[in-house]
Order: sequence, then structure tokens, then C-alpha cells
Amino acid sequence: MKHHVVLIGLPGAGKTTVGRLVAEKLQAGFVDVDNLLVRKEGKPIAMIFAEKGEAAFRDMERKEMDAALATEPAVVAPGGGWAAQPGAIETAGARAFVVYLRVRAETAAQHAAAEEGTRPLLMGEDPVARMRQLLDEREPLYRNAHAEVDVDRSTPPQVTSEVVRLAQSSAGW
Repeated sequence: MKHHVVLIGLPGAGKTTVGRLVAEKLQAGFVDVDNLLVRKEGKPIAMIFAEKGEAAFRDMERKEMDAALATEPAVVAPGGGWAAQPGAIETAGARAFVVYLRVRAETAAQHAAAEEGTRPLLMGEDPVARMRQLLDEREPLYRNAHAEVDVDRSTPPQVTSEVVRLAQSSAGW
């Protein structure tokens, strides 16, 4: 039986880029939770955060994840903070193969800077210092994933190949 493949990691770890490539290779659907929320709300994530607050945003995010995991097996990329919510990985892990895309704070900050303004928890501060703080807070939870793939010294196609290999050997693809 196929399971969903859920990619977690810091903002800028490559969840969306790799997720699209993995979905293509597995001939599966791809769900980008942040993009879904942007479309539904008609505004960028930063604005949703500013207007509704982080708690409301996390609630919306959790509902979208629950909905995504209730459909046909697909590759799902939640926002970087979803997996840091208590119990999120464990709950998803019953229906999905969770892969942590591990990345250094410096690399993630560099990647995330390319999408300036879309990442509310990184705005206004030293992005590398903020990313290190996020990594320190979230990595213990990210490590609850079923598998880890190091993104730092790999290209998106290399990371994709490794995620596909893991999905085929562990998630029934």
C-alpha cells in the first residue's frame, strides 16, 4: 500500500522544489500547503500571519495537512513550521512516510532570501541568526521523521533521487 510522502525541514530546505520533482518521478500529485493557503486566503503567508496571528495560521495549516493526508497518496510539502507543532509528525506518520530535508542554517537562509517577504518568521532580523534559532528549536522535532536526507552538498535532482529511493523502499511506491 502506498503512503503519502511528506517533506519537512527549515524554510529554504527545498521542500517545494524537491517535492515537485519527487511527485513527477513517482507520478503522484503534489500538495504545497503554503501555496494552498495563499490561494484560499488570497494573500501572502506573511499577511495571513500579520492579520490572523501565528496560532490561527498554524490551525489553518494543520487543517490543510489533515485534508491532504485524507486524499490519494501524494507528495506533500507543509510549511517549515508545521512539523515543529507538537504531535504533527507523529500524527502524519501514521498515514505518511516523513522525510526530513536536513540543511545548514546558512544554506537555508541563502535559499529563503531568494523568496524575501514570503517567510514571516525570517523578516526583519539577521536571517542566518534567525535560521539558526529555528533549527535549534525545530531539529529535535524534525528528527522524528522516518528518514533524513542531507541537502547541503547535493543538487535538487540528487536529493530527489534519494527521496524517491526511500519512498520506494519504505512507503510502497
